[in-house]
Amino acid sequence: MTVKVIIRRNIPKDSIAEVYPLLISLREYAMRQKGFISGETLRNIDDPEEIVVIGTWQSAEDWKAWEANPKRKELQENINILLNKKIEYGVYSYS
Repeated sequence: MTVKVIIRRNIPKDSIAEVYPLLISLREYAMRQKGFISGETLRNIDDPEEIVVIGTWQSAEDWKAWEANPKRKELQENINILLNKKIEYGVYSYS
């Protein structure tokens, strides 16, 4: 069953130049993973520091495999260090 993964991050203006290349790398690696369908990155108009990434995957299992991937974990840890904030994840299916 196809799922949508919604990832919410707050990226301070002074960190954007460092964080965006890491986000691009995450997207590039994700695109090569089994089950990846698409991804988009949205910025909140009222709060430009809030970024939402919506990924579409063939299944929750495909997402979980990517979530457990060592390269993804490494890139995500580098992002976490720069943001110093918890990132919110949600996995949703169509009902």
